[in-house]
Formats: sequence, C-alpha cells, structure tokens
Amino acid sequence: MRLSTRARYALRMMLDVAKNHGEDAPVSLASVAKRTGLSRGYLEQLAGGLRAQGLLRGVCGKQGGYFLARPASEITLRAIIEAVIGPVSILECLHHPSVCIQNDLCECQVVYRLINRRITEVLEEFTLADLRDPRWLQEMGRAVAQLDQAPRSTL
Repeated sequence: MRLSTRARYALRMMLDVAKNHGEDAPVSLASVAKRTGLSRGYLEQLAGGLRAQGLLRGVCGKQGGYFLARPASEITLRAIIEAVIGPVSILECLHHPSVCIQNDLCECQVVYRLINRRITEVLEEFTLADLRDPRWLQEMGRAVAQLDQAPRSTL
C-alpha cells in the first residue's frame, strides 16, 4: 500500500507553511516551492483543496500568501490527506460497496476494515505541530526503530 503523491506533497506543503511562520504571517507559494522542490502550479492545486477544508487561509496582494487556518496542533495528518484525496480507504469497496460484486461474500472485508481503521487512527493521532518538533521526531524515530526490532507477536 502506498500513500499517494498528492497526499505526500500536501503534507510537505502544510509542514513548510507551519515551519515558516504560517500561523503568524502569510507564506508565499513561491517560497514554499523553492524550499520543497514542488512546482508552484501543483502547490496552487493542493492549496485549493486545503482552503476548501478550512486548513489554509489565503491573503491576496504583494505580501500575500497562505496562513494555517488553525493552530498546527489542531491540524491532523488525516485532515490534510483527506482534504486532497478524500477519505482514507485502502480499497474502494470500503466506502463504495456497490463497486465490488463480492461485497456480501467477502471473507476478508473485516480485515480490510480493521487495517483502514488503524491507518485512519494513526493519521488522526498526529498533527503538524508534532512533525515540526525536532524532539518529537527524534523520540518517535527511536520508538519506531524499537518496534521494528521487536519480535512479532502471534495470535
């Protein structure tokens, strides 16, 4: 399973705005593009979805740009991702059962729903404020490394 480019770029964009005073002053898309290596045109597309979902606020004019519409601590990774790609869904049939002819007979559906729920919970748990905090990143990196080294439990 992969996180789409659109979702990853939206996270990168929002993190850049959060790191560069986007709560206090507007951040231009040109400066975001320069720092992130993303095209300004693509950032403009992403900004539309993020604005529509109340995550970014735009200011016009020479000194214009984008602000975070809420504090970074209130913007979850899930909100950012869903603003640009829609609901998190590892399979289309989880949100649109009619697309699957096996939907009523699918023995795996309960596992698919559980996987989807856990992914959504993790994305809801973390915020932009977490990602811009170097101490948090360091601590989380250590915790994930320990998990990667731990033996897998069996049912």
